[in-house]
Amino acid sequence: MEYYIGVDIGGTNLKAGIVNSYGEIIGEADIPTGAERPQEIVLQDIFKVVREAIKNSGVNQNDIKAAGLGSPGMIDSKNGIVIRNYNLGWKDFEIAKLMSKEFNIPVTLENDADAAALGEVISGSAKGADSAMIITLGTGVGSGFVINEKIFRGCEWGHMVIVKDGKKCTCGRNGCFESYCSATGLINMTKEKISEFPNGILAETAKSEGKITGRTVFDAADKGDENAKILIDEYLNYLACGLVNLINGLQPEVVSIGGGIAKQGEKLLSPLREKVKAEVFGGIKMPKIVTCTLGYKAGLIGAAMAARNL
Repeated sequence: MEYYIGVDIGGTNLKAGIVNSYGEIIGEADIPTGAERPQEIVLQDIFKVVREAIKNSGVNQNDIKAAGLGSPGMIDSKNGIVIRNYNLGWKDFEIAKLMSKEFNIPVTLENDADAAALGEVISGSAKGADSAMIITLGTGVGSGFVINEKIFRGCEWGHMVIVKDGKKCTCGRNGCFESYCSATGLINMTKEKISEFPNGILAETAKSEGKITGRTVFDAADKGDENAKILIDEYLNYLACGLVNLINGLQPEVVSIGGGIAKQGEKLLSPLREKVKAEVFGGIKMPKIVTCTLGYKAGLIGAAMAARNL
């Protein structure tokens, strides 16, 4: 049996897992990131959490063949460099080389969304698929594409425009997929609807929950709020638009959706499938549209499995 290290570098926590060649985590550990600290100091904690994961797995370190790191931000995978990680303040960080020197094994560096996408293909919602597109609806819109269990790098689909001259995006452009379909986008749309109807069920729901989240509008719709139902339909139209653009171009076998909004399950997926089906270009096979199943484990498994060919 061969074993690999997978590391997920998050803004809140650093996670490490020891993964076998079947894509199974057999030992893991995590530690707070301490994102305000210099990158060289955080790196020492990455080493620490990896050693703890090795200890928890019971695997002899000499049996570990390679390691994979998953990091948000701008990544140079070929040279193993984090060009910019805005969440951590990293810049031009040759992390793969330093990790390789510390553990005397080859190390690959991947974007965290790409790593998570590979994890879902290896062990999760898209297991066995020849091609899979993973979309994460969180603070932003994360994206990844995997073909024959290999990452297709460079997928920043959250910043394709779906509304010409639309809402301002954090990237500086207008009308990005992320501006409309991230959890942040849905929250902003919910706030706008509450401003329009301050005495409705949607406003009451937000007040009772204490804050507006991506779930608020779905909860209000469950209570019969027609304005919430209209907003959900509007949101799904935007989401379907973005997905259809990608499906027409990439023709994936599976589309797997993750992030907090995906927790709505069939309340989200059932109408979304119908909207996508109505818009997909004629002759293109409708992909299977599902929700991600691995949670944080997707990043660990994907990062580790990306290292198999080193």
